[in-house]
Amino acid sequence: MSFGRYESSEGSTIGTAVTFFLIGLGAGALTALALAPKTGKQFRRDLKRGYEDARDTVQDWTEEAKDRVRDVKERVRDVAERGAEMADDLREKVEPLRRVINRG
Repeated sequence: MSFGRYESSEGSTIGTAVTFFLIGLGAGALTALALAPKTGKQFRRDLKRGYEDARDTVQDWTEEAKDRVRDVKERVRDVAERGAEMADDLREKVEPLRRVINRG
């Protein structure tokens, strides 16, 4: 067990931060609504509106995250293809040298 700063065991600091942010946001919203001087009907309406807003925000973040993952996936694929091409080029250049060394 360690003491001090919190560190995620998976090393996903962004995911952890977003999770804690959403938990805090929800807890704060519920506390504010519960302590506000409103009738039950107004409270339920505001609670529903807050839930729908939060859901829409999370959906927007999810779509943005999916777009970013697609972009990263394409970049990784491009880099992998370039690496494979470089490896093939290097293999073609080294092959004659390898043959000479094996003959000797």
